[in-house]
Amino acid sequence: MRIDVVTIFPEMFAPVLGASILKRAEEQGCVRYVVHNLRDFTSDKRRTVDDRPYGGGPGMVMKPEPIFAAVEAIERICHGPTQPRTGCQIMLTAAQGERLSQPLAQHLSRLEHLVIICGHYEGVDERIRSGLADRSVSIGDYVLTGGELPAMVLLDAVVRLVPGAIGHAEATVEESFSAGWLEYPQYTRPASYRGMDVPAVLRSGDHERISVWRKLQSMARTFSHRPDLVALAERQQGGTE
Repeated sequence: MRIDVVTIFPEMFAPVLGASILKRAEEQGCVRYVVHNLRDFTSDKRRTVDDRPYGGGPGMVMKPEPIFAAVEAIERICHGPTQPRTGCQIMLTAAQGERLSQPLAQHLSRLEHLVIICGHYEGVDERIRSGLADRSVSIGDYVLTGGELPAMVLLDAVVRLVPGAIGHAEATVEESFSAGWLEYPQYTRPASYRGMDVPAVLRSGDHERISVWRKLQSMARTFSHRPDLVALAERQQGGTE
């Protein structure tokens, strides 16, 4: 899988991409990262990437020309000048985008190529959203200074699901959100610590009982901490009947 990132702050990505699972995934050949400085695709001496919004208002808006030029250059390298773009999606990080979710991360992890455009300032020219990006994504209902941190969160969520990125193939199967439920409680040694004991069922060696306990704990934790997930699952099930 190849992941291209278009940003005005490329230096922010090196520490994240050079550590932990993201680093190992690239070393193992599971993924390749290419970070592009958006200013390299400008055409004026000042390397301008933003301008004042039509209609007035505070702040600056990212211009369409450099972003279109950057993505089109990436497409020419990866897909050729005449080949149709297949197995690739162009993502824009934006507060108005769809909420990043585990199903979305799973979908993106199966692609051959992912392009991430980092929004900034007061946003991007709407023609980028409507005429270039395949979809916009947000990591939560709040506003950040720029799209670089959301892009890193998106990268981490996607890359860890790419086959071979994590040593144990089963490691991501029972995580929170993977099956619609929050993950069950996890324990390790020692069996007793400061008066808090590991549940006896987990020390019983009875795998069937452990499986049932984990499912019940996942359900109880979801109902308690994220009832919105239960309501969402019920609405989706109702829509398919």
